[in-house]
Amino acid sequence: MSNRIDYAQASPEGFKAFGGVYVSVQKSGLAKGLVDLVYLRVSQINGCAFCLDMHSRDLLKSGLSADKLALVAVWHDAGGLFSPRERAALAWAESVTRVASTGIPDADYAAAAAEFSDKELADLTYAIGLMNAFNRFGVAFRSTPAAVKA
Repeated sequence: MSNRIDYAQASPEGFKAFGGVYVSVQKSGLAKGLVDLVYLRVSQINGCAFCLDMHSRDLLKSGLSADKLALVAVWHDAGGLFSPRERAALAWAESVTRVASTGIPDADYAAAAAEFSDKELADLTYAIGLMNAFNRFGVAFRSTPAAVKA
């Protein structure tokens, strides 16, 4: 795989705008580990190698066990390994990411709203939207994962 363009360098203003959303999510009050789990799950759905590599490394560095990391893609079947809050965030991330097929039904919203305040749910949805955008840049321009560069 070869990188097509460096989109951040090609359009620094656009990249900076996305960076502003990233900083907002970081300052939102949502736990970093929760946001990183969501970033990873969204990236798994979208097949972004660069983001999968980056978020897997971030989660491992933050102390997430390799066992839990390995089961993010199948969190539905991981029993109590994921907390109710993590499960709600991952379910919401899947529904929002797959909007074309899910339509984000009321039941999905109700489940997320039962676990998160309005502000938290808005911030979580910003995080999901941001990662979906970054995944599209990563896949479109074939951003090279660190594991491949090494």
